[in-house]
Amino acid sequence: MEPVIQVRGLVKRYRKADTNAVDGVSFDVQPGEFFALLGPNGAGKTTTISILTTTLRPTSGSVLIGGLDAVSDPAGVRRQVGIIFQTPSLDLNLSGEENVRFHAMLYGLYPYRPFFRMMPRYYRRQLTDLAAVLGLEKEIFKPVKALSGGMKRKLEVIRGLMHRPRVLFLDEPTAGLDAASRHNLWAYLGEVRGSSQTTIFLTTHYLEEAEEADRICILDKGRVVSLGTPDGIKADLLEEYLLLDADDRPALRRELEALQLSFADAGPYRVAINGRSAQEVIRSLDTRLNLLQTHSPTLEDAYLRIVGTAME
Repeated sequence: MEPVIQVRGLVKRYRKADTNAVDGVSFDVQPGEFFALLGPNGAGKTTTISILTTTLRPTSGSVLIGGLDAVSDPAGVRRQVGIIFQTPSLDLNLSGEENVRFHAMLYGLYPYRPFFRMMPRYYRRQLTDLAAVLGLEKEIFKPVKALSGGMKRKLEVIRGLMHRPRVLFLDEPTAGLDAASRHNLWAYLGEVRGSSQTTIFLTTHYLEEAEEADRICILDKGRVVSLGTPDGIKADLLEEYLLLDADDRPALRRELEALQLSFADAGPYRVAINGRSAQEVIRSLDTRLNLLQTHSPTLEDAYLRIVGTAME
């Protein structure tokens, strides 16, 4: 299947800069995939997503979105994508609904109508449904300048989804949202992916959100330092282990050696399970345990290991 996003040798150097902000980045994203771009501040995430969404020109390299070149055909690319940036871009003098309505008209979804009640039924239903998902039913018709920061964020999400984009770029989409709104948003995005094969391209500081991604690309100092599935990245860098102890440590030690399990010399024993299940290891032990803890690596553990290594 042809990738919906193709990035090859992407380079961006800002004027008077000593180093490249983005330095030879390459990756593909498949249609319908949930792809997350991670990295510490200054890693090149914002520059990369700005180039992909045609708001910034690269120094060299190529970007294709849906087969269209982001440099030579930026207008064509914009018609295929939805963008929810970290920095708000709403007209504060309009109501929330007016912001959404003018956005829909700019994308050619509907002809101009001066009032919400004159808009087609599908538009009104779609707006009402999205507002309900994010808990913005009462506020959607209020002036934007009267809304809180979290409400403005919800409004931007609604606006970005109105034209059913082929690729949805989310730059810190849940920043400022409460836990319930974050949950509802991700549940809705899951439905959108399932029903229309929308590709999700995420940058976030909430690593638990990236845990759900199909694949993750981690940048540091403008370069790709890791690319793969969350489980694959964790497995390459970190081991799952058990922390075990017993009143009869010598007996426990002998059993662990017989099972050919590696462990720390001094108790309590940190035992690498070497691809076995924790349950399998525990069932194989006869010695009575007084301590049993399991440790499964998280994406945050792997991320900190990768970024820490890259910065050394």
